[in-house]
Amino acid sequence: MASTTGSHPDGQPQTGPNKLAAAFGRQLSLASRSVHADDYTNTHPAVAPPMHVSTTFRYADNPEELVPWSDFTPPPAETSYIYSRLKSPNATRYEAILSSLLGGPAVSYASGLAAFHAMIVFLNPKRVAIGGGYHGCHGILKLMNKLKGLEKLELEDESDLAKLQKGDVIHVETPLNPTGEARDLAYYRKKADELGCYLTVDATFAPPPLQDPFSYGADIIMHSGTKYFGGHSDMLSGVLVVRPDRAHGGDGKPGWLEGLREERLHLGGVMGSLEGWLGVRSLRTLELRVMRQTENTQHLVDWLVAQKKAGGNIVADLVYKIQHASQQPEASEPDSWLRKQMPNGYGPVFSLWLKSEEHAKRLPSKLFLFHHATSLGGVESLIEWRAMSDTTVDRRLVRVSIGVEGWEDLRDDLLQGLQALDKELKN
Repeated sequence: MASTTGSHPDGQPQTGPNKLAAAFGRQLSLASRSVHADDYTNTHPAVAPPMHVSTTFRYADNPEELVPWSDFTPPPAETSYIYSRLKSPNATRYEAILSSLLGGPAVSYASGLAAFHAMIVFLNPKRVAIGGGYHGCHGILKLMNKLKGLEKLELEDESDLAKLQKGDVIHVETPLNPTGEARDLAYYRKKADELGCYLTVDATFAPPPLQDPFSYGADIIMHSGTKYFGGHSDMLSGVLVVRPDRAHGGDGKPGWLEGLREERLHLGGVMGSLEGWLGVRSLRTLELRVMRQTENTQHLVDWLVAQKKAGGNIVADLVYKIQHASQQPEASEPDSWLRKQMPNGYGPVFSLWLKSEEHAKRLPSKLFLFHHATSLGGVESLIEWRAMSDTTVDRRLVRVSIGVEGWEDLRDDLLQGLQALDKELKN
């Protein structure tokens, strides 16, 4: 059996998260790391990771090995556990893979909103500039305003950005919920530098391999792991990933990673064991799923746009507007910020604006392959009359999350659904 322990060039064994790179002398591909980045946590010969349901773990039998909490320094997570609110085996494996895929140490949470809340508590800004995007994040900021007077500013308003001060947060969601349109991270990094702010990025709609916010200087990347990391509509998860140069402190001062972990212990928003296990299962196929979903989406968006442009057909008659990053002007410019920021595709979510609120409300019930449900990122395609879960959107809008089905089948389902809708409303 091949050894799972890598070696340094001098022949010394290498263990821990760097052992694969040491063994191969290079960083492995995203696909390989999705399957093997957590191998160093193995403590059992089973190929499929076991699920640990315990919330508490035995201390060492040797009294000489007992360390009081006041002197405690967390040992390697794969070898020692105390209590699952601090860390647990399944969440550790999940974080190990995400740390490798996302380019910085990852901290997992019970949900995307738990992660966003933890991030705002940790950075403790007086002001946060945020655009539209997920309404739940705006809800967290409303709560923080109630507790400590935190001011919410409009991200795309230059006069509002000018109010930011050192230590405040510029929070960019890209691509944006629910439209799937992208925002320029390099521009907001420049603004953050000018104003002395932190740049945080919600990259839920563009997981690896679609986008790397750290290459644009993000301080923290956030994901709702419920979506593409989970990928099967069966788990809740949130993730914060810290820029590597901020992760670990110096001169006796804690780094951001240690700080987030300590605060998570007290906030209590940790993942359960089942969710950690499901997350590991799902990450194995992350690249396969995301690329298939992205390709399917581009085919469908291109078809819809072509139909609307041609005119004289059911799409042109009923669809008022199509929104997706691929339809932004920069997508057609070879050297644009958008092409550089998302070189592997523009993501699996887009929005359709129908002719009227009544059209948007009724279309989902006419489809067979699209489930009418909220959320996104699963292997199945979803469509949502977005007004069902978001009070801020135009009621003509439906959000579409594309799965791994055959895109031609999805196209034909949309076509027959629009035809059935038109027939129903004309009768």
